[in-house]
Amino acid sequence: MDYRIIFQKENESIMERFRLSMERIGRITSEHTVSEPYRDYFTRTASFIGMIGEYLRFIEAGYQKTAPAGVLKEWNQKLYQDILPGRYEESYANPAYAVSRLGEGYGQLLSYLYKEIRGDIIFIHEWRLTDITILNETFIEIYNMFEENVPEASAVKEVIYWFVSDYTDHTVTYRIREGLDPSLSFAADIIRGNDLNDLRYLYYFGEYISESDLKVAEFLNSLPEEKVRLMADTYTEGYRKGFEVMGRDLKKKRAVQIRYELGFERMVKYAMENFEKLGLKVILCRAAVWTVNTNAGRKAGYHGTSPNRQYDYDHRYDDAIYLNKAFKDRKAAVLKVAYETYKEQAAAFAGPAVIETFGKEGFKPVNKPEANSLDSRQEKLAAEMSNETSRILNQYVPGDETSFTIIAFPVPEIGEDFEQIFEETIAINTLDYEKYKGLQQTIIDTLDEAEYVEVTGKGSNRTRLKVSLHPLADRNKETKFENCVADVNIPLGEVFTSPKLSGTEGILAVSTVYIAEFQIKDLVITFENGMIKDYTCGNFEDPEEGKALVKQMILKNHDTLPMGEFAIGTNTTAYAMARKYGILDRLPILIVEKMGPHFAVGDTCYSWAEESSVYNPNGKEVIARDNEVSILRKEDLSKAYFSCHTDITIPYAELDKIEAVTAEGKRVLIIEDGRFVLKGTEELNVPLLGI
Repeated sequence: MDYRIIFQKENESIMERFRLSMERIGRITSEHTVSEPYRDYFTRTASFIGMIGEYLRFIEAGYQKTAPAGVLKEWNQKLYQDILPGRYEESYANPAYAVSRLGEGYGQLLSYLYKEIRGDIIFIHEWRLTDITILNETFIEIYNMFEENVPEASAVKEVIYWFVSDYTDHTVTYRIREGLDPSLSFAADIIRGNDLNDLRYLYYFGEYISESDLKVAEFLNSLPEEKVRLMADTYTEGYRKGFEVMGRDLKKKRAVQIRYELGFERMVKYAMENFEKLGLKVILCRAAVWTVNTNAGRKAGYHGTSPNRQYDYDHRYDDAIYLNKAFKDRKAAVLKVAYETYKEQAAAFAGPAVIETFGKEGFKPVNKPEANSLDSRQEKLAAEMSNETSRILNQYVPGDETSFTIIAFPVPEIGEDFEQIFEETIAINTLDYEKYKGLQQTIIDTLDEAEYVEVTGKGSNRTRLKVSLHPLADRNKETKFENCVADVNIPLGEVFTSPKLSGTEGILAVSTVYIAEFQIKDLVITFENGMIKDYTCGNFEDPEEGKALVKQMILKNHDTLPMGEFAIGTNTTAYAMARKYGILDRLPILIVEKMGPHFAVGDTCYSWAEESSVYNPNGKEVIARDNEVSILRKEDLSKAYFSCHTDITIPYAELDKIEAVTAEGKRVLIIEDGRFVLKGTEELNVPLLGI
């Protein structure tokens, strides 16, 4: 079925409003009824909307499918040029420029509005005329206000507030649907219906298409079919194993959501075939477009390379314009109704399968005072809203009935060794399951005897942590650590637990860590009874700016978080590759967490599924699924979860030792001077020879 047929009735009902709004906006470019400097903003924004109308005609005429690649690339550049680094400094999408031209208050509001209007690029590709129309009408309403006299900024803000609030029924409900409904097949149709050797297909998505996206697609096309199928098979088999290991019935599920970065379509196409053989329909939903559906620093869905990460950063807290308690309650009510509407699809949803990328240059954000930011009251509201969203989600998509998998591959920005690194990444993702299962069990056997673990940094690394472990009632049947091989987290290579908070204390320090697309440098976190007591980073000269970044990106605006996970990574092969190519600071946390001890702050690995039994391959039950915070779910769900889980790893090079300490005071070294010294694990050091 043609994807557009789904929206045919809705588009027919909105068509008159759409055409009238486009005609009205078309006249704005030649009008002089608004005084400067505001006229320039409205004229330029109206011109952008006019370009959207022109591209719609281009698509309707069938030229998108027949035009040469050069024409499609030219259109892609035109649509995104305003936010590309070379033009962004004089774009109204840049809040600093908008404020400099339009003044405080007006600049932030109108920059936000223009940012939302830029979503038209996506809406025109997906044939979503309602979204364009409601934006057009709001733009016209605000334009009319400036025609009469320059309104108070508060009046403009009120219009925006009610626009966002009133249309939440549309924007939020559609977001829930697109994440659950396989019939919304826009992206899946592109992948299934086009020759992937003809890279013009990339421009059909509507995302910004970078040289990196093109090179990745071109490289995958150059690989033998068996290698690309191996990539897809490893990915989908990890997903299947996740259900098996967790004791969950995949046969009860009917849909899986694939999340990935454009360029990997050849692998995704094979993965789609594999999932369908497992009885799962594939959902390919885009990363959120409307601000009301986005999360700062996180993208859930398929997407292209960001045209400008500073642009994303500048707008990460645009919800500060409308976030208050009334809006929080309104959104929660809409979410509840939306999930109820799509409860059958929600019950059939098996969970996400994610393909991450790595290799981009470290992003050094500039904190602009003109950008919107949450005040302390809004930070608390945002945290409450996140928790409410998680509770509603778990009601309709229970965490103990779903699973996931994550795998990662490099992109060309990693350097001239891209192809070799890609090949070695494939090898890392397919390491010997059985060998690592045995090596990791040796570590777990020692940790099961321990009361706590001490982790100490080396050289300039200040780490000195004591991690308390849960006691075992029956060592023959129970274990503290999960033996993580290649299932939900690919590549394999870690043993992990949810530590006891009481008695967990000390300093965690790392020289660099990637959180989403942000590189945080010289991070230091202090724990007391398992809770974050203090934190700093070295990204900015002003330490307060550093604290703000850590609070935003790691604490997710909470005042404190518990240590939700302690793990020991065993993938020395990945570490050796990172050192060989000098890319340690370019790897994603998915791989880095397997390359040393790592600690997650936030929820445990078992959040929303603590009652579900988990067993290691040797048959022992993993009993460390709760901590003193998560157990509060039995009294008050709002106190038990934080809706975040952020991993931080100490690489072997910064590690002095990991030592297991028994209740009697006996100490057993697991790692010393960055090498495995526990008897029976020496083989893990082989990849490290010569480093």
